[in-house]
Amino acid sequence: MSLPDREPTAPAVVQARLLGREVELVEWFRRHGSVLIGYSGGVDSAYLACVARDAVGPRKMLAVIGRSASYPLEQWTRAREVADQFGVPVLEIDTDEMHDPRYAANPVNRCYYCKTELWSKLVPIARERGFAVVVDGSNHDDTADFRPGAQAGREAGVRSPLQELRLTKDDIRALSRFRGIPTWNQPASPCLSSRLPHGTEVTPLRLRKVENAERALRAIGVTGNVRVRYHGDTARLELDHDQMERWGAAARRDAVRTAVRAAGFTRVELDLRGFRSGSLNELTREERADARVLDLTEDA
Repeated sequence: MSLPDREPTAPAVVQARLLGREVELVEWFRRHGSVLIGYSGGVDSAYLACVARDAVGPRKMLAVIGRSASYPLEQWTRAREVADQFGVPVLEIDTDEMHDPRYAANPVNRCYYCKTELWSKLVPIARERGFAVVVDGSNHDDTADFRPGAQAGREAGVRSPLQELRLTKDDIRALSRFRGIPTWNQPASPCLSSRLPHGTEVTPLRLRKVENAERALRAIGVTGNVRVRYHGDTARLELDHDQMERWGAAARRDAVRTAVRAAGFTRVELDLRGFRSGSLNELTREERADARVLDLTEDA
């Protein structure tokens, strides 16, 4: 596998190390013979699916998308585009976590109930179709984070080869870039339910409001990481710092306000701390209330 001519090259020693890790991943798949992948189209699962396809061939692997109200349409579109581009066979199924009251209550371990539902559908499919192993896209960095969904995977016997081979998110981005996988530089895109504070009931209407607001912000030109945190009638925006400075400027506030209000929110706030992955996990309700924000609801 060679680097695309159009991309700047990484130091040779880095390339050699990363490509050596990919060889190990290919061997991992070939040892198991066939594989079913929980496929969201994010950076990790897109890379995993493309390598699996090359390692064992399209007849011995299947990428399965679990669709529900918490899965962003934009991510589904990318997932299908990557699969089409690289010849990855895909199956789409509906998951029903939204009707599980334990999930809908949005506890701190909400992801456990989501993944339990997902694997309860995918593991039987793997058995029925004769796939030797079911895998997810968890990477080595995930071991340092609070991931209740990982427990559901372990209980279902799901393997995490990227994690087992100690591949980090940066490694996966670099290897994806080497392969020309367009997701190599896309922002992380967790499920829409992650925008609701724990204890706030997850409903399809609330998820659609968040998704529509984020899509509207993309449409006006906001790039990088974008999170619309749901606080009732208030949308609290988290952007990368360069985007925060640009779109927080007085000349652009009206565009931001209009985009978010069109999704159904009344108030619009810009979190001046910028984007922070998992920020709703790290803050208490009191700290969120005292957060430094720029009120974009009205012009100053």
